[in-house]
Amino acid sequence: MPIIDLSENGLRHLNETLQSQAQGTNQQDWEIINPRGSHAIAVGLDAPIQVTVSGSTGYYCGGMNKQASITVKGSVGPGVAENMMSGMVVVEGDASQYAGATGRGGMLVVRGNAASRCGISMKGIDIVVEGNIGHMSAFMAQRGNLVVLGDAGEALGDSLYEARLYVRGSVKSLGADCIEKEMRPEHLAQLAELLERAGTDADPAMFRRYGSARQLYHFNVDNASAY
Repeated sequence: MPIIDLSENGLRHLNETLQSQAQGTNQQDWEIINPRGSHAIAVGLDAPIQVTVSGSTGYYCGGMNKQASITVKGSVGPGVAENMMSGMVVVEGDASQYAGATGRGGMLVVRGNAASRCGISMKGIDIVVEGNIGHMSAFMAQRGNLVVLGDAGEALGDSLYEARLYVRGSVKSLGADCIEKEMRPEHLAQLAELLERAGTDADPAMFRRYGSARQLYHFNVDNASAY
């Protein structure tokens, strides 16, 4: 397994090396040591490689990921897996704000807690948080799934479109146009698949589902106070 020491090689060398990996490369497994909270680690990857970051990172780790599987053995700063297209990013610690922002595909798993605005403007990504999430999570979320095993903060799903939100714990408050919805068999099946894919052991029957009331799709003067 190639090991890249960020304290010796630097961030530009790291990302250029990982971004240069092509389909069918023989170098499938990579390890990054001494990340020391550096920003933009392992961004813009586009090959089915496995990357392990041994330590905590700063802003935008795994951003714009495509195909790669990235595991962070630590915590991450703001914007982990931002605009991810496919692949998987697993954070074994906690995540700062706007984790998975604008993500279009793939899966983000946070074993700890995620701060405010988790999944903001998500567009197809699946996010599983084993701990709690902060306020304004899934704000303007359009597509994809957000699964929370712990509690959710204020204004969950504010101005939500068609993303699905599953929460096992308590919800401090719901945002504009977000309501609790029925958990039908198809939702239980989908949630079971998401939990299995994330390597998370939980009973889907313990979750509640939230989604859009669909009152903000078009302007209505009767709803002006909610805009």
